[in-house]
Amino acid sequence: MAWTGLLIGVIFGIILQRGRVCFNSAFRDILLFKDNYLWKLGFLAVGLQAITVLFVAQMGWIRIAPPTLNFFSNIVGAYIFGLGMVLAGGCASGVTYRAGEGMTTAMFGAVFYGLGALAMRSGIFSGIRTWAAGFNITVAGNSPVYFDKVGPTLATIFNINPWIPAVIVAALLLWYTLGTKTTDRPTKFNWKVAAIALAILSPIAWITSVAAGRNYGLGITGGWISIFDTFISNQPLRWDGYEIIGIILGALIASLLAKEFKLRMPKNPKTYLQVMVGGIMMGAGANLAGGCNIGHFLTGLPTLAISSIVASIFLILGNWTMAYILYRK
Repeated sequence: MAWTGLLIGVIFGIILQRGRVCFNSAFRDILLFKDNYLWKLGFLAVGLQAITVLFVAQMGWIRIAPPTLNFFSNIVGAYIFGLGMVLAGGCASGVTYRAGEGMTTAMFGAVFYGLGALAMRSGIFSGIRTWAAGFNITVAGNSPVYFDKVGPTLATIFNINPWIPAVIVAALLLWYTLGTKTTDRPTKFNWKVAAIALAILSPIAWITSVAAGRNYGLGITGGWISIFDTFISNQPLRWDGYEIIGIILGALIASLLAKEFKLRMPKNPKTYLQVMVGGIMMGAGANLAGGCNIGHFLTGLPTLAISSIVASIFLILGNWTMAYILYRK
């Protein structure tokens, strides 16, 4: 069933490409230009998923595995990731789908993203991750929708039904995203359409991923590690590895159909060095943090995991820090 990740990835890649969904731009642009188009797309998708993912869990089709809380890893790793995504010119999903459009800097960024994640998991940075794992915090799941041991969530902290905080958070995010003014941006998929599409795809990704033996939804970091594991150690490609290939193929198909595919190179070759450094920072940071902008923000935040709330805050702060340093003029 691991091949189902390919189908999910193709659909994900099409949504990302048609909606121009990049969380580096989403976080950076609201700071520099007061442009909230992608910012609101992200939060609308999170609000809708708080309901859709919990619904499929309530039906018994999946059990939710909120990421483990580790204040050191979630803060430091996410902050490094946020710094790196600005240098790389795209977030984890951004460099992945843009590689399918023919952007050579994104190709470099994506490859070095995978290498950075691999270095943190089992390479030169792995000692940091091993040491930090001693600070992991898990709790007993307080509802059948969770596994027995999970990272703490708003529901487990207050020992309440998961539907209570989910409905409250979803209502607040819907009120904010739909009830306030949105800046305009020319995209093939309107921000609302893209957010709704992500909220529909996400629970389907959870279901197919669980069927393949992986208890999580959409993600990027583990997929790139799986691809490198396949090449280096000849291990079978996992669901999330197929998902990465699917994202690239989906973006390629969408860009070809729209006649937007083009091999693009930067005017200054030094940009490749910046992108490589940014990619390594993103990959290492994401693996340390336990997730990237997709694993924590888009997928973990709807579960109301404390780890994803903390990580999302600090990856945004990291993004804003580097954006201010590079672009404040």
